[in-house]
Amino acid sequence: MIMETLQEAHIKQKRVMFFLLAFFVLGWGFTEWKTVFAGLILGSLFGLYNFWILVRKSQQYERAMAEGKKRVSLGSTLRFASGIAAAAIATAMPEQFDLISTVIGFVIPYVLFLIERIIYHVRQQ
Repeated sequence: MIMETLQEAHIKQKRVMFFLLAFFVLGWGFTEWKTVFAGLILGSLFGLYNFWILVRKSQQYERAMAEGKKRVSLGSTLRFASGIAAAAIATAMPEQFDLISTVIGFVIPYVLFLIERIIYHVRQQ
């Protein structure tokens, strides 16, 4: 039950993220702040990937608990490594990606999830 709402939130989040990514691409293409928008794109893609891992691992965890199996990992190491990878790419290519924008982009999916959950709970009351 909880994972179904997580899946629904992920579907909504992907929809919003694609619009944001389109906006970031337009910003990258038509403004002088190419490194900022490239960092936002890079961070957002890694953040969306991280959230997808979280949803997938949560589903596996719920299935394992329902079947009485041993606990499975929630993929924290993989998500942590992808965050390091995004920062490493931005650090290795500072002429292409702004590090601060990459970090902000990385957090965007989680902020969208928080906003979606707040809206969900307000509508339930």
